[in-house]
Amino acid sequence: MKTRITELFDIEAPIVLSGMSWISTPELVAAVAEAGGLGILATGVCHPRQSREYIKETRERTDKPFAANVTLYFPESKHNAKVLIDEQVPVLNYSLGKGDWIAEAVHAYGGKVVATVTTTKHALAAQRDGADAIIVTGHEAAAHGGDVSSLVLVPRLADLVDIPVVAAGGFADGRGLAAALALGADGIAMGTRFMSCKESPVPENQKANAKKMDIHDTVYTNRVDGLPARFMRAAGALRMMKSQVNPLTALISSRRIAKMMEMSWAKSFAGIMLAGPAKATQMARMAIAFEAFEAGMMQGDNERGVLPLGQVTGLIDDHPTVAELFERLLTGAQEASARTTASLATDQGSESGTQT
Repeated sequence: MKTRITELFDIEAPIVLSGMSWISTPELVAAVAEAGGLGILATGVCHPRQSREYIKETRERTDKPFAANVTLYFPESKHNAKVLIDEQVPVLNYSLGKGDWIAEAVHAYGGKVVATVTTTKHALAAQRDGADAIIVTGHEAAAHGGDVSSLVLVPRLADLVDIPVVAAGGFADGRGLAAALALGADGIAMGTRFMSCKESPVPENQKANAKKMDIHDTVYTNRVDGLPARFMRAAGALRMMKSQVNPLTALISSRRIAKMMEMSWAKSFAGIMLAGPAKATQMARMAIAFEAFEAGMMQGDNERGVLPLGQVTGLIDDHPTVAELFERLLTGAQEASARTTASLATDQGSESGTQT
């Protein structure tokens, strides 16, 4: 299968592993690369030294192209971005910030840049700033999807920009891949579907929980980490949605995060305070949510923790290997495309008879 995405990233299939913190590890990224797709290594919760180690491990597992991400919203995220640039990661994915300086640096060594966006404004800004492609994240997605569903957002942005579009949010099988291509996208990105694969580090009990969920069993809220996001409907998420920000808890959590990520807590704290009360409240929620994310995604604890989960969880009923999933996706897309073509085909004989 060939699209602008496969040609841009030098991959075999237009399928991307979303950069999920704690989940998109070197093993999972390499498995996606070996299957013919593009895996995005998640470095948002890594300190720069750990990011460098992850890149090295990924390269030891595969010699095929891969990506790594940086979330510019996080304090001192530029340190991680500079590591990815210094390591000359083939594809750098950024989100929640201005990426013109990233594009300039990555293009200097011949790499590619893909920006994750949820709005028309940010899509146009990414193209203007030099991104080679965009990942368009619809409302159905796990974690930080946009307000508009993929069915509307993808074709709108595909019409607006000249660069390739990767559709994210609402995709889990070959039918979704075929639909995304029909909507004008050049490929799909998936998080929830890959989270359930055998190579995923998510605890088995969480994979089993996700398998039980229906399409209605998620919540979308800005009261977990300060940004609108989608999670599994479970005790931990529901509790956090009702809770108020506790300044002391946020302070303790922020110090722990700064130590873990080898950041200057005082410098980060001062920067957040200068950004104003709204940003400070958001970052306080994010600091508190950090431990909840880790508990849900790495420890399988839905009482204390939360698990980002897309609505496609209701379409998932097994835990294949990445290679098995790729085979299904490509075969399913071809079958769906054939059905659509057959449905749209004109009966030439009947049409001809009508004309005579």
